[in-house]
Amino acid sequence: MDRRKSIKTLFIGTVGAGVLVEACKSSDKKAIAESADVLLADRMQEEKDYLKKIEAEPKFFTEHEMATIIVLEDIILPKDATSGSASDAKVHEFLEFIVKDMPEHQTPLRGGLRWLDMESLKRFGKAFKDSDAKQQIEIVEDIAYPEVDGAISKNKRTIKPGMQQGIAFFSKMRDLVMTGFYTSEIGVKDLGYMGNTPNQWNGVPDDVLKQYGYAYSERELKECVSFDKA
Repeated sequence: MDRRKSIKTLFIGTVGAGVLVEACKSSDKKAIAESADVLLADRMQEEKDYLKKIEAEPKFFTEHEMATIIVLEDIILPKDATSGSASDAKVHEFLEFIVKDMPEHQTPLRGGLRWLDMESLKRFGKAFKDSDAKQQIEIVEDIAYPEVDGAISKNKRTIKPGMQQGIAFFSKMRDLVMTGFYTSEIGVKDLGYMGNTPNQWNGVPDDVLKQYGYAYSERELKECVSFDKA
């Protein structure tokens, strides 16, 4: 499975079950480490003050939790031939901002990271971040593709006992990682979004004019702007 293409399709078509909309309320936060004044130079002073207040707060995630998030975000959105990974886009910094900006995410994410470690300790005798890639994927696959209402898919599987909390956590984490990635500079480039770009039109091509028996007059040619065809 091409994970990036699948997730990109999900993002464009359905992501946002509240997360994207909420996250973009205080958008322009593509990197918390950057100055709020630089990012929000055109915003009201109240917004600048709010971002400075958030940035000044103590870190929410511990070093261990942040290391786990970095591993997990790159499993969700790994680097490929066309784009960087979630960690390259500093999605973990986005998550650190989000849990301060929207505190309702704090308990689910911290609890989910704890669940991930406990499951890894139970299976492999070590924390999730310290397990090898194969072991990490084994746990992720049990919570990433659960069977839903009898739906049939080669990726979906019957929910194992005790996986419900992990499934809920992974679903939230996947939504947040996608939101963070596809609102970053790397993610926007990965989508191929060009935004508003000016058109440069050199008029109707000569072969089309000839086909329909038309031609520009000398006056039209002089008054029309012609752009170099690079």
